[in-house]
Amino acid sequence: MWEQIRANQRRSFFLIAGMSILLVGCGFTFAEVFAPGAGPIGLLIAAGLLAIQLLIYAAAGQSVLLQGLGARELPREECPRLFNIVEEMQLASGLPVAPKVYLIDDPAPNAFAFGRKPEQSGVAVTSGLLSRLNRDQLQGVIAHELGHIKNRDTRFLMLAAVLLASVALLSEIFWRMLRSGGRAGRRSSARGGGQAMLIILAIAILLAIFGPIGARLLYFACSRKREYLADAASAQFTRYPEGLAGALETIATTNQPMARVNKTALPMFIVHPLRPLRGGHSIFATHPPIDERIGILRAMGNASFHAYDTAMRQLRGRSAIGAHTLGAEQTQPEIRSAAAEGPVMTAHDAALGTYATAGYRAITCGCGIAMKIPPTYPKPTIRCMRCGTAHSVGRRPRTIS
Repeated sequence: MWEQIRANQRRSFFLIAGMSILLVGCGFTFAEVFAPGAGPIGLLIAAGLLAIQLLIYAAAGQSVLLQGLGARELPREECPRLFNIVEEMQLASGLPVAPKVYLIDDPAPNAFAFGRKPEQSGVAVTSGLLSRLNRDQLQGVIAHELGHIKNRDTRFLMLAAVLLASVALLSEIFWRMLRSGGRAGRRSSARGGGQAMLIILAIAILLAIFGPIGARLLYFACSRKREYLADAASAQFTRYPEGLAGALETIATTNQPMARVNKTALPMFIVHPLRPLRGGHSIFATHPPIDERIGILRAMGNASFHAYDTAMRQLRGRSAIGAHTLGAEQTQPEIRSAAAEGPVMTAHDAALGTYATAGYRAITCGCGIAMKIPPTYPKPTIRCMRCGTAHSVGRRPRTIS
């Protein structure tokens, strides 16, 4: 595993270096178009833009991401069975601490992990995921996300997203300036910039068009490779590859897009959040084909990296796990039996979660009536419509167990 982590870190270094060179190259060329000789200033502007984006990422990147998705931190008492699964997988993965758990109120089943390092990491799941997957399937998804945290994929993907956003923002600034100041650029060209100026302008236009595309393709390529390793980690942590395979199958069958997603965050989810069935070996794919991922997991003879690598070579003709990792693996854990437990949250509980997100209080009377109290309710108590029992409005939301 550590071999794969180091390999990921090497690839990440080269990828981030390549995207950084692309960014400062755009800054240099764009500045030369509008003010010949100002390339170094444009380079500094690009570097400054990147520094600002990195500061935002370090200071508030996670909160911006979570707010954009409408995610809220989930208290343990609202879904203790989910926390049990997260803690089980934290122990299985060897992470020093359990990640925080967030809930996204969305009926589409999906999940992602984030965090610059394991101590600051978190896992976000949708309400649709909790109500549709059984315990084994949800455990497989959580193990997959903790695999990303352990492999340091979450730090890389968020950093790559910052670089991608910087390149896209710089290109957008270039196009806006070209539209508003194009006449000045043509005057400069006519005064003597001549052929050299036209060449620089052509290079700048090509960078403005293909720079964001190239950065996005690099970002997507690295994301696809990391999904396979996280799948292998999930099978090892849970000793039940069918759990993740069944989860992916359920997500594919549901085929429901999420309501709102920042496009730069697409590769962070376990499947494409807008087109769950979208995936492939195309350079524009953010995820591997979902049927191929299911096939590899179901072809595993046991829960080891060896078994995952063998299954992948049989189906894809290439290896997914490094030779040193395979050589260091001393055990071949058998696949355990299914837990045969249902979802940790029903659709009704998920609906209550929706009200809780909006500030409603859920109170269940002893007679069986469930009441949802809006945040604007002015009185300290409320009476049950059926039996007349008075309830305090200030009590905690109903526990889901």
